[in-house]
Formats: sequence, structure tokens, C-alpha cells
Amino acid sequence: MSDTGRQPLVVVAAGGTAGHLFPAEALAAALVRNGIIVDLATDERATRYGSAFPARATHVIPSATLRKDNPLTFITAPAKIAYGVMRAFTTLMRLKPAAVIGFGGYPTFPPLLAARALGIPTLIHEQNGVLGRANKRLAPLVDAIATSFPNVLTAYPALAAKATHTGNPVRPAVIQAAKTPFDPPGEGTLRMLVFGGSQGARVMADVVPPAVELLPPALRARLHIVQQARDEDMPRVQEIYTRLGVTVEIAPFFSDLPVRIAASHLIVSRSGASTVAELAAIGRPGVLVPLPHSLDNDQLVNASVLEKAGGAIRINQADFTPKRLAAEIEGLFAQPSRLTAMAGASRGCGAIDAADRLAELVMRVAKLRN
Repeated sequence: MSDTGRQPLVVVAAGGTAGHLFPAEALAAALVRNGIIVDLATDERATRYGSAFPARATHVIPSATLRKDNPLTFITAPAKIAYGVMRAFTTLMRLKPAAVIGFGGYPTFPPLLAARALGIPTLIHEQNGVLGRANKRLAPLVDAIATSFPNVLTAYPALAAKATHTGNPVRPAVIQAAKTPFDPPGEGTLRMLVFGGSQGARVMADVVPPAVELLPPALRARLHIVQQARDEDMPRVQEIYTRLGVTVEIAPFFSDLPVRIAASHLIVSRSGASTVAELAAIGRPGVLVPLPHSLDNDQLVNASVLEKAGGAIRINQADFTPKRLAAEIEGLFAQPSRLTAMAGASRGCGAIDAADRLAELVMRVAKLRN
């Protein structure tokens, strides 16, 4: 029990990217529904995504990432992480949480290591089909592990013994959007959503507009495209669509992305863990392009889940050309029944209740449930 009165406190630690923060946000909302106070421990990047995070307070804890392309980080990062552990130690001593939950990313290192030193129950959640670098190092140290996909830890029997498959929690906004049934395209507007996340928007700017230019004019005239693009890419993307007479909305970030997913007939995107979880929860067909340099090929594994289920087409980046994409778009929009089947297959992979399942596990680990 925390020092916040009769209500227990749980600290959720997550790296400051959407892929880590969105499932952490979903868990926090589920814990709050169960009468538990939630604090967030993260890094400064979280300010872009965390405004809606249902936390009583946010604690910015110093951390750093080890990068193979920058050997200097192997000297500077350990020192910064050690400083972060000290900050996290004093913060947790003051807060006295019932548990500390990590969602991956190096900013979770200091809070989880400090919690272990203080004897506070710990749990990590892995969003991808393979363990990320931070979670791989923390997994032997924590009390429990939750996974988004089954059999993630088959190769690690000792870790598998303390693992539970909960699914990847999706935000309340996604659960609300999932109530909208798939509306197969008729003779009117064809709605396509394009996004690439923080690391993948450039390739979408390079490939999607030229692919649209290759489509038959009659098909192109029916398109309404919503596309995420980096600030520096927006003028050239807009120029192509304007020249083609295609209706388009372009922005560097969409805060209402779940609503836009639900309104779409087809999504073209990367295959980060949160993207795949949200596509599956809402139940929409996708063309997924895994980030080729993602660690441990996690995006390839994520995309393969929906591909094998029949909910998505996977195109590796080496094959992601305007000609290939145009062929896929034309083929899919020519077969509305196929899009409907893909939407249903995608929805079959979704885990709407993942946040509640994870919250129950957290409460057991924190000894707030029998």
C-alpha cells in the first residue's frame, strides 16, 4: 500500500515513444478504473504523446540508449543510466508504490532497477513478437512478464515460467473506435490512411504518392487519402496529390488516429506493435511495411501475425515500390469482399480486453488481488 491514503499507487515506466506509451496509457486507464492511482515515469519525449495519459503525476527520469552506430554511447549511457537509477531510487522511496511496471525502452531501466533494489514488485510488458533490448536485460530480474503475442519466450524456459500472454493493451480511444463496424467500399469514396510512425514516415512520402499516380484515373478520382508526413516532406507530398487532383489531408501527427483508422477502407503503414494491435482491435485491412532495421526484426514478426491470419498484406521495404503498391491498392479496391474478409481476419487477432487482463496480472503481482 502506498502513502497516498487508502488507495494504492502503481508506477508505470515507459519509453517516450507512442509504441511504448500507448499500451502503458491503456493499462493506466484500466488500473484507475480499479481504484488505483497511477504515476508515469518516462523521458522528455513523452510530452508529445502523454497529454492524455491518466497519471496523477509524471516523473522524468534520466536515461540513455546504447547505440551500435555511436560507440560513444557505450561510455556516456551507463553513467546517465546510473544517475537515473539514483533519481528513481529517491523517487520510489518517497512514493512507496505497490508495484513498478515497465513497457520497454531504456527509460524503463532506472525505475525497474531501483524498484528491484527496494524490493518493490516488478513486471514488464513486451509489445512485440520478440523481446526488445531493454526488456531482454530486465526479464531475468523482474517478478513477472506479460506478452502481446503467444510463444514469445519459447526459447527461454526460465523466463517463460513467469510469463503470461495478455495481448497488447489498446487505448480507450481505440476501444471506442472498435465499435464502428467495417463499411466495405461501394461506388463512392475510397478512404485510405497512410502513416509510418516516427521512424517510417519518409518512405511513405517517397512511395505512396508515386504509387497513386500509377493508378487508373477513375480509381484515383475516388480516393480520399489521409497521410502522415514529416514537416520537410509535406510540400512535395502535397504537390503530387494536388497535381493529380486527389483529395488529401496531410499532417505530421494525427492525435485522433484511432478514429481515422476506423473510418478507413485500407491502411498502409509500418508494423510497430501498437499499430498492429490497433489495426487488429478495430479490425481494418492493412498493407504493412516492416521497418527493415528494427531490432530483432520485431516489425517483421508483428506484420507476419496479421499476414498469416489473412488480415494484412506484408511488403518488405526492398519490394515496397510505387509499382508494387499501386498493384496491391488497385487489386484490393477491385474486390470489396476481399477487404471485408481481411477486416474480419484482422479483428480476429485483436485483444480488446488486453488492458483489463494486464491490470489483473499487475494487481496480483502487487498483491492487491489474491
